[in-house]
Amino acid sequence: MAKKAKMVVDRAFPIAQIDKRIYGSFIEHLGRAVYDGIYQPGHPLSDEAGFRRDVIELVKELDVPIVRYPGGNFVSNFYWEDSVGPVEQRPHRLELAWKSLEKNEVGLHEFSQWAKQANSEVMMAVNLGTRGITDACNLLEYCNHPGGSRYSDLRRKHGQEEPYGFKTWCLGNEMDGPWQLGHKTADEYGRLAEETAKAMHIIDPTIEFVACGSSNRQMPTYAIWEDTVLSHTYEYVDYLSLHTYYGNRSGDSNDFLAKSDDMDAFIKEIIATCDYVKAKKRSKKNMYLSFDEWNVWYHSNAADDDITENHPWQVAPPMLEDIYNFEDALLVGLMLIVLLRHSDRVKVACLAQLVNVIAPIMTDANGEGSWRQTIFYPFMHASKYGRGVALQPVLSSPRHSTSGHDEITDVEAVAVYNEEKEEVTIFAVNRNLEEDVVLDSDVRSFAGYKVAEHIVLECPDLKMVNAFGQENVKPQVTDRTTLSNGQLTSMLHKASWNVIRLVKQAD
Repeated sequence: MAKKAKMVVDRAFPIAQIDKRIYGSFIEHLGRAVYDGIYQPGHPLSDEAGFRRDVIELVKELDVPIVRYPGGNFVSNFYWEDSVGPVEQRPHRLELAWKSLEKNEVGLHEFSQWAKQANSEVMMAVNLGTRGITDACNLLEYCNHPGGSRYSDLRRKHGQEEPYGFKTWCLGNEMDGPWQLGHKTADEYGRLAEETAKAMHIIDPTIEFVACGSSNRQMPTYAIWEDTVLSHTYEYVDYLSLHTYYGNRSGDSNDFLAKSDDMDAFIKEIIATCDYVKAKKRSKKNMYLSFDEWNVWYHSNAADDDITENHPWQVAPPMLEDIYNFEDALLVGLMLIVLLRHSDRVKVACLAQLVNVIAPIMTDANGEGSWRQTIFYPFMHASKYGRGVALQPVLSSPRHSTSGHDEITDVEAVAVYNEEKEEVTIFAVNRNLEEDVVLDSDVRSFAGYKVAEHIVLECPDLKMVNAFGQENVKPQVTDRTTLSNGQLTSMLHKASWNVIRLVKQAD
């Protein structure tokens, strides 16, 4: 007999309206993300501006509302002036974060045009590593001021009459990390971020800011960093960033799928720290979170080290090109469920990254077409069907043991109610690698609804990957869900990602 899990899904218990930016992503000037990724002039699939049409179509399929740019570690030595104006006059620069040669063929204007074609907004980052307040203000003036000033008129001279109007700005990147150019202490960064935000708000009071949180939960300054930085910036910024990546270096797949629990604890601890600062300041303002780097990343580490150490200063070398397998897709699905369950505080999130570099979309290195990695599908499903109100799941699941996390639930799940479309979607992962689980869901508050479909992503080989022309892991529609008298019964196969959709029946 199959194991059983139970869940109550009730429209009367919302978590929050989901901010669509929770399905954001990230493109950094790193590896083949930009060059030979989104941009490849002369390629038969590229448009007249050099942008890969096939890549744009896949980004549209993911429906990514916001893309963080231009970094990442890259931004901490970013000279924005090099990336504007006539392309033939832009200088080539040694890119110090990844030891590459940056030719600046794609800059602010080009990326803004690409984002428009991809139906996305730009989440802009400023260099608070090797630069500071003045350069951040100059960049904002160039991007957002209408005209009549030095840098806004320079933008108009460069052919962009109207402001770009970038709304969300990152105040540096991972400034707690010793690997970061211009790495700072929490006090140093907190003061700089505070004064930069104050100055930039004078130029454009409509913009919002993301302050750097800890680069990961294992940082030696973890939580103390957040306390110190927010003590300086609390009244001037809107979001605090979180970053995390997970990998299965030990080969223990059972424990690998428990790592979404670490992400959940990370978010809870940062919320607690934010609320501590709120109390300390007697503030009425909630600090929201921007989880603007998250993914699986470990497959390519050895190759990346070889390039940076032994073959530096190449143009767009193949770096961080993780080829994702099926178990990676399961963990990405689990991480999406965690983000949705915290949608009351997590308002922005960026899957890092979007194309070629630890990405759901890959372009063939031989210059042919593009393809969907295994992790493409959970993200696409969540972005497509996870719009609306996240509902608080009351979930009771059987449990199993892992080597590093004691006992964990077999099933993780969340539900989203889209009132406008009259749809309910349950996202569920059975992370038990040995046994199927039947999920019984009480959906009586959605009287008059019917099962539209049950989509699954499953594969008998956890290590199975996709490749150009070989889509070995892709979703299927099954008949494993039934609905009777408000009771939804779904068979969740072992090691599976499940999307169970309900729609209102016509009167």
